[in-house]
Amino acid sequence: MPSSDPPDPSVRATPPDVTYRAMQPEDTDAGLRLCRLSGWDQVARDWECFLAGKPPAVVAAIRGGRVIGTAATLRFGGRFGWIGMVLVDPDAQGQRLGTSLLTWALDTLRDLPAVRLDATPAGHALYQKHGFVEEYRLRRMEATGVTVVQQPYPAIQPMTPDDLSDVFAMDEHVFGAPRAPLLGWMYAGAPEYAFVARKDGRLAGYLLGRHGHQFEHLGPIVASDARTAEEMAATCLARTGGRAFIVDAACHNEPWNLFLERAGFREQRPFIRMHRGGHPPFGDPQRQFAMLGPEFG
Repeated sequence: MPSSDPPDPSVRATPPDVTYRAMQPEDTDAGLRLCRLSGWDQVARDWECFLAGKPPAVVAAIRGGRVIGTAATLRFGGRFGWIGMVLVDPDAQGQRLGTSLLTWALDTLRDLPAVRLDATPAGHALYQKHGFVEEYRLRRMEATGVTVVQQPYPAIQPMTPDDLSDVFAMDEHVFGAPRAPLLGWMYAGAPEYAFVARKDGRLAGYLLGRHGHQFEHLGPIVASDARTAEEMAATCLARTGGRAFIVDAACHNEPWNLFLERAGFREQRPFIRMHRGGHPPFGDPQRQFAMLGPEFG
């Protein structure tokens, strides 16, 4: 983790009253404060997931004893790293903190062949300057009420612990790297949003979800085809009692996006999935219908 005197020159270019240290569990409330200021939807459990890493993989920028910026990293085997939770207090923006935090994250992941992230349009130019290039586009879709009628889909069943090994194997192929601990964490946190599709005795798709501050999040959604993704999402949404939902949907499948729109989802904001290094495609993007989220991949 970085010390209070990081070696990178772009970090030293930040104001001299800003120091950097590993983010600690007791900083969770400070992280949530930055999320609320930025309109992000994370809850304490999300921060706890990042902070549980050994060693912790989150840096905090400190001014006057207060956390004013963060950045987090994840490692997916030896295949690629992920950067998320790059947050800067609005009162501290324009002072190169975002650049410094990104530089720290890249240095932390420098031993991996590729680094990936989901950029907002506002951050797109910054990431381009650091060598990131676009993979594909995403749309964050939100619905304050869904119009999905419960129908019998025999292939769709609630996920059970016995399904997890098959889910992990399918996900590694489609996502492009192993992330079994993260998916297990997802299942444990919201089993009511976990479904699988089995056809001819084989796993044809899965859906997971999690709880957020204002919205419930559906994703990842992985399926052999759009119809299977739709059936899993419809089964889940029909059982949720009118809650507000977010889905970070891939733009490249028109039938899937039309299904979301018919169900009452509207675009909240776009994301751009980007990478630095490596050789895309990573995994099988055509079978990724919704992502876990920009902070997790």
